[in-house]
Amino acid sequence: MKYQSTRDRSTRVTAAQAIVQGISHEGGLFVPETLPVMTAEELQALVGLSYNEKAKAVLSRFLTDFTPDEIAHCIDGAYNVRNFDTPGISQISRVGELSYLLELWHGPTCAFKDMALQLLPYLMKVSMDKEAPGTEVVVLVATSGDTGKAALEGFAGVPGTRMLVFYPENGVSGMQKLQMVTQTGDNVSVCAIKGNFDDAQSGVKAIFTDPVIEAELEKNGQMFSSANSINWGRLVPQIVYYVAAYTSLIEQEEIAFGDVVNVAVPTGNFGNILAAYYAKKMGVPIGKLICASNRNNVLTDFIRTGCYNRNRDFYTTTSPSMDILISSNLERLLFHLSGEDDQAVREWFAALAQKGSYTVPSQIMEKLQAEFWGGFCDDEAAAATIHEQFDRYGYLCDPHTAVAVKVYEDYVKETGDNTRTIIASTASPYKFCGSVLPAVTDAPVPADPFEQMELLRQVSGMNPPASLAELKGKPVRFTGSIEKSQMVEKVKEMLR
Repeated sequence: MKYQSTRDRSTRVTAAQAIVQGISHEGGLFVPETLPVMTAEELQALVGLSYNEKAKAVLSRFLTDFTPDEIAHCIDGAYNVRNFDTPGISQISRVGELSYLLELWHGPTCAFKDMALQLLPYLMKVSMDKEAPGTEVVVLVATSGDTGKAALEGFAGVPGTRMLVFYPENGVSGMQKLQMVTQTGDNVSVCAIKGNFDDAQSGVKAIFTDPVIEAELEKNGQMFSSANSINWGRLVPQIVYYVAAYTSLIEQEEIAFGDVVNVAVPTGNFGNILAAYYAKKMGVPIGKLICASNRNNVLTDFIRTGCYNRNRDFYTTTSPSMDILISSNLERLLFHLSGEDDQAVREWFAALAQKGSYTVPSQIMEKLQAEFWGGFCDDEAAAATIHEQFDRYGYLCDPHTAVAVKVYEDYVKETGDNTRTIIASTASPYKFCGSVLPAVTDAPVPADPFEQMELLRQVSGMNPPASLAELKGKPVRFTGSIEKSQMVEKVKEMLR
């Protein structure tokens, strides 16, 4: 299988090349030339297998330049009881009559990003050995909170790599920040920027495509890559957990083989829900894809109107990982829906960069709305949903998951569609104690994050993840904060 760029279809690379590069030279994102399809028999054969075996079946169809032994090495190295606190890697909890929370936060950083970022360093190492042996890969990451720590955790100490993470100074939770600034490892660095996630992401993309920096890297035997979901190696592992979730519901006798399920996903950068779209196109019986946004509801407006407009107020919310106005992975979807029209994609995203908006033709919007339904939820509604879920079912969810639950409920009310639905649960509530506590108790919320953690344990009866509790007392390594215009110099400083 070859991969092509969304902005230049003539670009053809292998999976290993796509993973090593991260982004195409002209700024496009890599997508498969054709999506592999699993027959009903092949999908049914996954029922009863372990998560790792399901992952091997899916990834072998996308990473065709990897040997079966290489794929097995990567998967078994990433998904095991050392890294995840549940044997199933992910876990499904039934909440309500027709909805299931797909818990994707049982990894070392307690967020869904672990599902991909425990695997990516293995994929990157195999890809580097194939495509650029002896070259040092410099991994740049922009994070709205969870990607940064998950990438740091995955790449820390990996030979032949360096990593630099940029995060918005006031745009992550206290626990997310603490996870990043205490990270150990000689090959990692963390830096705050005075701006929001979109500023960090735009800065990283500009650095990727800067020919002067690229030439300097080449002279030093180095090259850039990304651990954000613009990298295909970050996105493809996410397809696995939707395939695995469907087969798990069959194993639990919640559905019969062939039954259609909907999928609801809280998303800002669109990668997590795009993975569900790819799973559907591979043959998983998925119906509607319910796209849940917080108050930064640029995706909701786009799905409903066909106009993408980032010229709007930016809000800092209780679901910071979704505080995004430029959804990078939407580019991949539009490439597919447009019939792989790379010229149209170039024009839309040039307009987004120059004017802050673009509008797709009506035929694209019809295809979009046939697959997706968009809704959003503000902080107050998210808090009410956390309270309701805990009060009614004894289930504690974080603000991002609460956004998805509320939007799913709004979808059912608006459409009357009672199809069973998988809701992506993307983070442990303990990552956002300061937001979760007021929703479930009237007790004063302490300022100290570890006192918050203890209070939440007392209120919920749920023990905090060990990886978060162990942060107490860890020394802070990274304290820097720079203007967004200084990102290039920061990267050069790290490389020196």
